[in-house]
Amino acid sequence: MIVKPEVQQVKQRFGIIGNSPSLNRAIDVALQVAPTDLSVLITGESGVGKENFPQIIHQNSPRKHGQYIAVNCGAIPEGTIDSELFGHEKGSFTGALGDRKGYFEVADGGTVFLDEVGELPIPTQARLLRVLETGEFIKVGSSKVLKTNVRIVAATNVNLVQAVAQGKFREDLYYRLNTVPIQIPALRERPEDILLLFRKFAGDCAEKYRMPSIHLDDEAKELLVSYRWPGNVRELKNITERISIIEENREISGEILREYLPDSRMEKFPVLVPRESDQKIFNSEREILYQVLFDMKKDVNDLKKLVHDIMSGTPQMPVAQDPYVHAHPIPTPIQEIEAVEEETLSLEEVEKEMIRKALEKHNGRRKNAAADLKISERTLYRKIKEYNLE
Repeated sequence: MIVKPEVQQVKQRFGIIGNSPSLNRAIDVALQVAPTDLSVLITGESGVGKENFPQIIHQNSPRKHGQYIAVNCGAIPEGTIDSELFGHEKGSFTGALGDRKGYFEVADGGTVFLDEVGELPIPTQARLLRVLETGEFIKVGSSKVLKTNVRIVAATNVNLVQAVAQGKFREDLYYRLNTVPIQIPALRERPEDILLLFRKFAGDCAEKYRMPSIHLDDEAKELLVSYRWPGNVRELKNITERISIIEENREISGEILREYLPDSRMEKFPVLVPRESDQKIFNSEREILYQVLFDMKKDVNDLKKLVHDIMSGTPQMPVAQDPYVHAHPIPTPIQEIEAVEEETLSLEEVEKEMIRKALEKHNGRRKNAAADLKISERTLYRKIKEYNLE
């Protein structure tokens, strides 16, 4: 496949490594949409390098001399997100000691990148929709309508179509953001780029710390390419740097590499997964179990509410007079509550242990741990505080 000269120039400018057709296509779409003011939605798994594409769009647009502001929506507490984005008036809430400009006011004439846009609260989504449709917004605590001229580029690693179906994301906002979609391929979908990226990261680390660069033998190369890379490019970079620093031998064998690859038992699984339904087969047991636990906890809470209603005197359905019923007595409400509480406690203990292990695996990096557990950073922060895992 022939690579366009402008695509190659962008890769050199932004340090993007790889010759995958899907990667080149994503860069080409970014360049095509850059001169316009259309909203762009960048999707892809955590760690694929989505943060490069808003900068490509901004630097190749008429707004390149204006402000570029990147906002991590998942890292800002729900109570302050409106103030951060739209600003606030003095005295609008406790601690508002003066007027404050929000990102949309500061970036007037420039570009605002909303990372993890799927984590925005519903009320904030409504405010964002107004900015997209009319360019208008109102500061927190004010009644004055302000105008802004910003280009919005959003990114997410969650399935927004599913979030819309679940009522967690506004459908109208989704279509406004998704005017031009750009899908960034996962690392396992571009296996031809894995060794190129490894050599780049190994060379950078060797230059930074003034040491010989590490090299892989044939077995290690095969293992590196066949590994599934759930953390994508970010995981590959971390492992390459870790091996470069720790290993004294500069020739890395497959046996040595296995010690640095978590879940390396999956290394012989097929790398290319053509259908989304097939891809689910390869989810780790931890991810599947974690989702099941959340569903079970919801069912338990629903059962507790039902038992509470029964004890509060909610009318009950009459029980048929049948000898079989009398032979199998129904548990009392007290017994049901005790069983529910015992099950809830065990679920919470498992949940706490899984969060602790995820944090240990990623050396306390909460964003990576949240991605591994398939929950938002905000949910993880709340769980860490709830279980005293600081």
